[in-house]
Amino acid sequence: MSDGFKGMDIVSIRDFSRDQIEHVLDVAEKMLPIAKGEEKSKLLDGKILGSLFYEPSTRTRLSFDAAMTRLGGSTLGFDEPKGSSVAKGETLADTIRMVDAYCDVIVLRHPQEGAARMSAHFADKPILNAGDGAGQHPTQTMLDLFTIRKSKGKIDGNHVVIVGDLKYGRTVHSLSEALAMFGAELTFVAPPSLQMPKEHLKHIQSLGTKPKISSNLEDVIKDADVLYVTRIQKERFPDPAEYQKVAGAFRIDLPMLKDVKKGMVIMHPLPRVTEISPEVDKTEHAKYFEQAFNGVPVRMALLSMVLGAVE
Repeated sequence: MSDGFKGMDIVSIRDFSRDQIEHVLDVAEKMLPIAKGEEKSKLLDGKILGSLFYEPSTRTRLSFDAAMTRLGGSTLGFDEPKGSSVAKGETLADTIRMVDAYCDVIVLRHPQEGAARMSAHFADKPILNAGDGAGQHPTQTMLDLFTIRKSKGKIDGNHVVIVGDLKYGRTVHSLSEALAMFGAELTFVAPPSLQMPKEHLKHIQSLGTKPKISSNLEDVIKDADVLYVTRIQKERFPDPAEYQKVAGAFRIDLPMLKDVKKGMVIMHPLPRVTEISPEVDKTEHAKYFEQAFNGVPVRMALLSMVLGAVE
C-alpha cells in the first residue's frame, strides 16, 4: 500500500479495492481538522493543481480548490472552456499535454464519457476524474462513502435506497458499484425510463449484490437506512419532451418522512431543484450539506496520496 497511490490516476471506482477505499477514508478522517481550518498544513507546499472544468460545477470545483489551498498548494485552470483555447478548437489531448507541463496533478470534468481515461494516456501527471458525462464520478463516491460511514458508523449492512435519475446519473453509477463492493443492500427507485442501465446492474450483480428495482418510493422508504436522492438531470436528456415526462417524479417532504427509521439519513450530491423540500433541511435526517463539506477532507486525502505526500 505504501506506494500504491503515488502517481495513480483516479478515473473509476472500479480501479479500487475495498481495502484501498477504506484507506482513503481513513486518511480523510485525519484531514478533518485541516479541512475545518482548525489546523494548518504545508503538506502540498509548492504543488500546483490544474483544474479543467468543461461543465458547470460548484461543489466539486470549489472543494478541490479548498483542498489544495488548505494543504498549502495552489490551483490554476478554467471553469468554462469559453475562456480557454478550447474555444479556438484545441483538442482535449492537446490541452491536457499543455496543462501537464504546468501542474503536478490535474482534475478534469468533461461532458464526454471516457474523457478522463483518455486524458490519462496523454498526461504524465495524475488525472483525477471530476465527472465524465454519464460515466463515473469517483471522488464523489469517496465522499459519499465517507458520509455514510460517519453517519451510520459503517458502510456494510446498510439498506441504501437510491432514487431519481439512475440512467444518466454518473454519481449513482459509481456509488452503487462501490456500495455493492461493501455488501450494502441496494434498492433503486426511478421511473422505468430512468432506471439503472443494464451494464451497471450486471456489474453490481457480479459483486454479489442483487438490488431491488422499484418505481414507488413510498413502498421502500420505511426500510431505508440511507436515502440517496438525485436530481432529474435536464441537461442530459437528448429530447426535452422526454424530460418533461419525468420531471418532478419524486419529492421528499415532511409527510413522507413520518414513518421512516429514526436514524435514517438523507443524502444528495446537489444541486437540488424540487426533489427535497427545504423544510427537510432542519430534520435530523438531512446530511446533504455535511456531505458537500466532506468533499474537502476526502479530496485532500486523494490529492496528498497521488502526489506522494501521504502513504
